[in-house]
Amino acid sequence: MHSNKITRRELAALAGVAVAGAEATAARSGTLTAREAIERIQKNVGVPWRKQTVDTFKAGDPDTPVLGIATSFMATLDVLQRAAAAGKNLIVSHEPTFYNHLDETKDLADDPIYKFKMEFIKQHKLVIWRFHDHWHARQPDAIMTGLAQLLGWDKHQAGSDQRYYVLPATTLGELARTIQERLKVRTLRAIGDPQSRVSRVSLSPGAAGLMAAVRTLPQADVYVCGEATEWEGIEYARDTIAAGQKKGMILVGHVVTEDPGMNLCAQWLKTFIPEVPIEWIPTGEPFWRPA
Repeated sequence: MHSNKITRRELAALAGVAVAGAEATAARSGTLTAREAIERIQKNVGVPWRKQTVDTFKAGDPDTPVLGIATSFMATLDVLQRAAAAGKNLIVSHEPTFYNHLDETKDLADDPIYKFKMEFIKQHKLVIWRFHDHWHARQPDAIMTGLAQLLGWDKHQAGSDQRYYVLPATTLGELARTIQERLKVRTLRAIGDPQSRVSRVSLSPGAAGLMAAVRTLPQADVYVCGEATEWEGIEYARDTIAAGQKKGMILVGHVVTEDPGMNLCAQWLKTFIPEVPIEWIPTGEPFWRPA
């Protein structure tokens, strides 16, 4: 039986063909460097650019001509491989490339995976730039907007606050199932009585600290977030339920809740960077559950 899975050798060949084709296109249309593309983002983002920010180049030469742009939640090795195969050499990543918020790499200098990733970036002339602080700072927050739209909740927003939504009344269990189906989540987790009636939802994509739960759970029937430390917001939610309140908490996953906002980023970039192809490459849920 023929397998549809692409081998590493085939992937490298595809990347070479894609890059060659993209280079020919760039030669015909003139050159746009990664630095110039980012300057356009800074000009069009609509919020003041911060002096202190993680939104900086993380790898590659900023003066590299751009053949194509890929947006994603995170510049994982898998995302970089797919971007290279598609002829996209500027990767706009929402989260870190090297596993920590500031992308500090001194402790990774001798790590074989870090070396492998850096060699791949160098070999394929990739440039990685992070777009976190200012993408969140836009109003409305595009990360929140992307998630709400995918869930079908955007028309249920309660006033101007993107954190709150008033949905048709349902049970906590049914809401969890609906979220799982719409976001195609394999490992969603929920806290609370599945038969509890819920309508007012607070939404917090990405990483949710203790105070996010403290501020929003009292105002909602159920708190839906990406991820939370188990001894912080999760225990606050459990104590709230143990105190007799009919509340719930649903943990969907950091990647799953923020990736849709980077799809919106790709569409936004197309409005002012017409010279090169732009696409969203989903990072994808990292977890699976035993059958």
